[in-house]
Amino acid sequence: MDRHMKAPLTDEEAKSLKAGDYVYITGTIYTARDAAHLRMCETLDRQEALPIEMAHNIIYYMGPSPAREGRPIGSAGPTTASRMDKYAPRLLDLGLKGMIGKGKRSDAVKEAIVRNGAVYFAAVGGAGALLSKSITTSKIVAYDDLGTEAIRELEVENFPVIVVIDAEGNNLYETAAAQYRQE
Repeated sequence: MDRHMKAPLTDEEAKSLKAGDYVYITGTIYTARDAAHLRMCETLDRQEALPIEMAHNIIYYMGPSPAREGRPIGSAGPTTASRMDKYAPRLLDLGLKGMIGKGKRSDAVKEAIVRNGAVYFAAVGGAGALLSKSITTSKIVAYDDLGTEAIRELEVENFPVIVVIDAEGNNLYETAAAQYRQE
């Protein structure tokens, strides 16, 4: 099913999504990769405030290439999500509603998605130039010293993703493989 959603996501919106849904996101999302996730968890360990609000937000696991003249961002393809698996449950427990990446997630992440009524989306790997066309603005909001791994705030319009793991724990990678084997 094709769905058009505004970001940040409400609890109800996140829970309404089903594995396999095609979703076009419009609104504000954030980027963060390994180094930013580590730094956020170190910040939490010190009992300090995070540089961005987790509640209802979506984090896109992406480190962009430099922007061409006249564009807000360069190629913006997804990073392998499993690299953030050791950090994701903690951020989901703080209210993070969505994550965008590519590839499989750990059981701990899947359990945290279900526990928090969140969702894991996949963006198409290798399509970074195409995905960047849905990004209308990009600005660094934290950890500028991390370069491409800095946290960015992105405004997106009809950013295309697919629901891989929904709030009930249904996993498209597993169900699609099982269906393929039956055919």
